[in-house]
Amino acid sequence: MILALDVHYKETYAKSVGVLFNWQDSSPVKSITAIIYDVEAYIPGQFYKRELPCLLPVINQVNKDAIEAIVIDGYVYIDNHKNFGLGGHLWKALDEKIAVVGVGKTAFHTNRQTVMEVFRGTSKNPLYVSAIGMDSDEAAQLVKNMHEEYRIPDILKSLDQITKQI
Repeated sequence: MILALDVHYKETYAKSVGVLFNWQDSSPVKSITAIIYDVEAYIPGQFYKRELPCLLPVINQVNKDAIEAIVIDGYVYIDNHKNFGLGGHLWKALDEKIAVVGVGKTAFHTNRQTVMEVFRGTSKNPLYVSAIGMDSDEAAQLVKNMHEEYRIPDILKSLDQITKQI
């Protein structure tokens, strides 16, 4: 199984959601939610310090041994020197046992050498895929082949919608 994760921040709490799926699925097999009330402040350049504590309660609700990879909305590396972004810090927090695939929607000029541009369907705008714990080319191909012909795969659209529901 694959676990995709996202967090939506409200005024007084964060809602963290995970969806379990297989790479070719059009909809999640299961969704998991956690509400976090003690959310860290956002610090530019250190986003992982806010996001990571919100993701871990969702991950702790699944059998980690059954997870092949985790997909996040973001980057594994924040620059071309392979300094960790959220994905790298998550991989470390999981004792480097579960591959992490970052799927970014906007380009960083600082990490162009650590991401693969993935064009899906007829979209002229790529997704920016990075990976740790698995081959980056394989991760990019898996994201490219996810269900849906548009830029954003169905599973990730579903995740975003679930995360933003009250």
